[in-house]
Amino acid sequence: MTAGGFAALEVELKHRQQVERQRIIAAISEARALGDLSENAEYHAAKEAQSLNEGRIMELESLIGRADIIDVSKLGGDTVKFGATVKLIDDDTEEEKSYQIVGEPESDVKSGKVSVGSPIARALIGKKVGDSVQVNTPGGGKSYEIVGVAFR
Repeated sequence: MTAGGFAALEVELKHRQQVERQRIIAAISEARALGDLSENAEYHAAKEAQSLNEGRIMELESLIGRADIIDVSKLGGDTVKFGATVKLIDDDTEEEKSYQIVGEPESDVKSGKVSVGSPIARALIGKKVGDSVQVNTPGGGKSYEIVGVAFR
């Protein structure tokens, strides 16, 4: 994963451990004070939130522990590979798009980060500026031309 993705996971882990845990513990305490736990919806909701939070903490600790961090700024070349930010032109609409190829845990299409295992990333890897790529998406086939490759 990229250094930025690793840092984001660390920030989320710290927040969940130091802020969310305390908030959930307080919610459980408040719900316990309301009396009978067997019919206490607030208590059950807080326990569910605690379970989800602890599960995510374990997942984040595992991801962080197994992470291979790649400094994208030290990469280079004109071939698309992990970490590359690729500028594309949609052959149908002439719309320009830009995607960075990142690790699975840090992918977020809305912010222009696609997983290395996604259909578009798999189609782009190994290509160069000027190449055309065909991508099979759930919405049908798309065709793009690569107009830029950068590592930042």
